[in-house]
Amino acid sequence: MREVRTLLEGRGLVESPRWHGDRLYFSDWTAGEVVALDPEDGRTEVVARVASLPLCTDRHPDGDMLIVSSADGLLLRRESGGSLTTYADLGRPGWNDIVVDGRGNAYVDRAGSDPVRGEAFEPGSVSLVTPDGSVREVADDIAFPNGMAVTPDGSTLIVADSYRHALVAFGIGPDGALSDRRVWAGLGEGTPDGICVDARNAVWYADVPGRCCVRVAEGGAVLDRVDLDRGGFACVLGGHDRRTLFVVAAAWRGMTEPGLVTPGSGRVLAVRVEVPGAGRP
Repeated sequence: MREVRTLLEGRGLVESPRWHGDRLYFSDWTAGEVVALDPEDGRTEVVARVASLPLCTDRHPDGDMLIVSSADGLLLRRESGGSLTTYADLGRPGWNDIVVDGRGNAYVDRAGSDPVRGEAFEPGSVSLVTPDGSVREVADDIAFPNGMAVTPDGSTLIVADSYRHALVAFGIGPDGALSDRRVWAGLGEGTPDGICVDARNAVWYADVPGRCCVRVAEGGAVLDRVDLDRGGFACVLGGHDRRTLFVVAAAWRGMTEPGLVTPGSGRVLAVRVEVPGAGRP
């Protein structure tokens, strides 16, 4: 049995883990904070405060952090000095996750309806934000879009469709447009949230109701699994050799419950795996 280590606890709804430099960055949606964690000594630093739920981030190739301010319908850039500026106006609120490819194209997804407000179901979509700040929708009819990842060769975007229990793939064109839509993997009862890709083109997905992280091959074959004692919201491969799977997890209370998770149940976990991370995030 592999050891699942707890690096940090006592947080809220934790999401969007990203490895950069020698630290793990994650978002605490409950606190409205983006936090940097040193996994060696456990020290933390709040690097941005944005009152938004969802609150997801990724890195531009130039190193600056892009932050989805969902409530404001904005994509923010955190400058090297720590100030936040508007990178793009997304036009409306309700955005969720983000991944940025190696050319600086940012893919941001949003749900089509908000079940917390009792809205009738509508499928969600993915929009492209190009380096010049323009925004356009590039994929639709994703029942509930969650985590996204770009394969190591930069040719494919994989999107977690939580409600359809599947990972959906698109080819990425020279201009960032998406085409060749296909089901990359059907997951049975698996409910994918945040995802990442490894060097063998397998995907790790975090599962909230399943309380686990699962590694799957294209087509859906299960290659590995890490069981958790609470909902897994997202995962990323990082560390000096990218062989540490960092998982953000919390005790899920349901979409209609205040706060969504049990207060103080948010944790950052780490487990060693065989295959290193690759691609983005």
